[in-house]
Amino acid sequence: MSPRPHLPARPSPEDPAQRARDRYFESLSVLGRRRPRTAPAAADPAPNSVVDWGWYVDGVRQSAPDVATAARRAVADKQGFVWLGLKDPTDADLHALPQQFDLHPLAIEDAVEGHTRSKMELFGDDMFVVISTVAYVEHKRLTDTAEIVSTGQIMIFLNEHFVITVRKGEHAPLGNIRRTLEQDPERLAEGPWTVLYSIADMIIDDYLDVVGEFETDVDEVEAMVFAEDGERKISNVYQLKRELIEFKRSVVPLAAPLERLATRSYPMIPPDARAYFRELHDHHVAAAEAVSSYDEVLTSIMQAGLARLSVSDNQDMRKLAAWAAMIAAPTALAGIYGMNFSPLPWATGAYHFWIFVGLILAVMVGVWIGFKKNGWL
Repeated sequence: MSPRPHLPARPSPEDPAQRARDRYFESLSVLGRRRPRTAPAAADPAPNSVVDWGWYVDGVRQSAPDVATAARRAVADKQGFVWLGLKDPTDADLHALPQQFDLHPLAIEDAVEGHTRSKMELFGDDMFVVISTVAYVEHKRLTDTAEIVSTGQIMIFLNEHFVITVRKGEHAPLGNIRRTLEQDPERLAEGPWTVLYSIADMIIDDYLDVVGEFETDVDEVEAMVFAEDGERKISNVYQLKRELIEFKRSVVPLAAPLERLATRSYPMIPPDARAYFRELHDHHVAAAEAVSSYDEVLTSIMQAGLARLSVSDNQDMRKLAAWAAMIAAPTALAGIYGMNFSPLPWATGAYHFWIFVGLILAVMVGVWIGFKKNGWL
């Protein structure tokens, strides 16, 4: 038997905020309908993760006293749909999602575990979609430790009568999407799939924006590598490539879910909506291809930088070898005439010493001229 989870002590019942939170989740729990929970019971979490919620009928937001009432009318009475938005929920928050949405336990477990890659799964009549989000981190200049991209994710539970969005990370806020859709009731009346489409459209636009920023960074690092001392900037190329790989891991996996949405039929998505997802798929392909091309460009830049570094090292070794040869000639001559025995030719005489010094200088100059002509010095 698995151990019971450790539950934090409940605040005092005199706490007004806690009483409000208890009433909120008590109203949600009374409407559980079919599937038993697989997760252990947890203390009622505070609704701090609830960003916004709305009940929409014919594209118009309706008034409802609470989420439970709105969910009952949308799910049980087939009146419109409910859109519940959460941000950075705890595990307890996710396990406390209202049962009236009839979420599959495996879908909840997927949301709790989290995913680093975009994906789409079906649980009966429910769809669970994970989309990775990316934001560009502004930086004054590119260094070998600069953070360039920040990643997060949005998880979406989708049915014909509800859509639940779970956002993790500070970027890709959904408030603007909700306001835009509420100003277009005809579009919102088409159902929860419009929310999924709008979120995916926004995220792919973010991908393309980050691609544009990466282009500037790639141009900058290319100029750095091919500058006079560029071979010493290889670490900056490595850092940019690491960040690009992180970006690529967020972008590329979304291709499979978009292709499925664009080519297959699902009960919560009408057939004529596939054309919209095909357009999204085309935009995503453009972003993914740009990321792959920048990856190849950075690989080429890195190889060119390493080649320059190798050539520079070879040039240094040639210079050292040339100077060693210049020193070796006079050392050999001096060693011969410094031997401790006699007689030695040219070892005596008034001018023999200066002739010997001149010979050494002549040899050194000759060696220097030879290396200079061959580019070693």
